[in-house]
Amino acid sequence: MKAAMLLAVGLTLCSGVALAQQAQLPPAGERPQRLPELVLGSDTDDTLMSQKSYELVAGQAYRLEVTNAGMQEYMFRAPDLFRNALIRQIVVEDLEVHTNWIHGLEFDAKGTMEVFFTPVKTGDYDFFIEPFQDAMRGRISVKAKQ
Repeated sequence: MKAAMLLAVGLTLCSGVALAQQAQLPPAGERPQRLPELVLGSDTDDTLMSQKSYELVAGQAYRLEVTNAGMQEYMFRAPDLFRNALIRQIVVEDLEVHTNWIHGLEFDAKGTMEVFFTPVKTGDYDFFIEPFQDAMRGRISVKAKQ
């Protein structure tokens, strides 16, 4: 049992190293590029979304602010992007969470969360906002570094 758990942990770590090696990662300490804020909802429109697309470069560090400005509960989801990115941290009101993977950013009330990440694989990745995923959708395109 312990051997199987160690093997699983080892494979997980190796896949993370492989992802990191696929991209030319920024030097340690490089400041992430701030993306346009993603604002969800408003006092008059539950399905308002300020951004529908982002253009990123693989290997570049980014900082994305997601804000609930409406009266609804929202969950920001980008599962394919999060599987193909190195997540550095999530910040909520000056509190930091360091993690390797994100299921989603859930807002039960108005507020802002910041996600710091580096995409490592090129491609087009959909993002959506639950429970309004039919109306609140967008795309994040990750291109190769030139």
